[in-house]
Amino acid sequence: MHDILAWNPFANPVLPVGDWVADFVRWLVTNYRFVFQAMKAPIDAVLSGVEYGLRSCPPMIFIALVFLFAWQVARLRVAIFVAVAFVLIGLIGAWPEAMTTLAIIITSVLVCCVIGIPVGILIAQNDLLEDIVRPVLDFLQTIPSFVYLVPIVMLFGIGNVAGVVVTIIYAVSPLIRLTNLGIRQVRDDLVEASNAFGASRWQSLVNIQLPLARATIMTGINQTIMLSLSMSVIASMISVTGLGQMVLRGIGRLDVALAATGGLGIVLIAMIVDRISQGIGKSERGHAHEHWTQTGPVGLLRRGWAAVVSRSHNQAQEMQTN
Repeated sequence: MHDILAWNPFANPVLPVGDWVADFVRWLVTNYRFVFQAMKAPIDAVLSGVEYGLRSCPPMIFIALVFLFAWQVARLRVAIFVAVAFVLIGLIGAWPEAMTTLAIIITSVLVCCVIGIPVGILIAQNDLLEDIVRPVLDFLQTIPSFVYLVPIVMLFGIGNVAGVVVTIIYAVSPLIRLTNLGIRQVRDDLVEASNAFGASRWQSLVNIQLPLARATIMTGINQTIMLSLSMSVIASMISVTGLGQMVLRGIGRLDVALAATGGLGIVLIAMIVDRISQGIGKSERGHAHEHWTQTGPVGLLRRGWAAVVSRSHNQAQEMQTN
């Protein structure tokens, strides 16, 4: 009886999953590492171009451009907040690192959109494909990010490109899920009506489903951006530069000032990107039925030009009358 109670069937591992994964990764590194190295080239090109553009642009010109863009997509109050936040980043001495982090985020989000939105559209059109992809998304969202740092380093090396790859793996799942959800929430009768009027499946997707799912898809993009930022500190462990590297160095040296500077920079970047992405996600209904060309600096220029043209026309009429 005692032997039966003391028997433990789990004393020795029967399924050595860790060994299987290690053997699989070693097989990939031995036979196909060149494929993963080739995948780095386009990501490196985009990242290098974005980072060069951000870091070479004079800070005040950059702030002015972002201010105008934020004003256009998210109104004046948000634009003022964005400009003040960028000024604070410069004043605390984290401007170069913030530009590097912003470049990594922009590159990661662009690649996530290229991957996530088409995959979300595909699984929204096919229930079987959704059942296959859903466990993969569950796995990507729940596995600790530290787990796949080692295989990523073995396949892609270290540096900012590897950090972009890690960030993509970590942040693409919400975009796929919410794209799928947004399209599936479109009323079936609207799609059936478009089909009844002769619209093809592609036309129904582009003209009916995607516009109605826009708010949900933009929420997915917003979540992807926030997850990309949260990954910046973890990715710094594989030599990814930027604000996360400042936090990591501060932790290693017990330097509270350096860690606080990097942390505050990450918070400000997160708030900036969140406000702008939410502004982009607003529909025309949220802008009081105004087209985007009628608001912000573009609308101001249009109204100013219309006033100048009207004044010139009135002056020409007065001269003809006299």
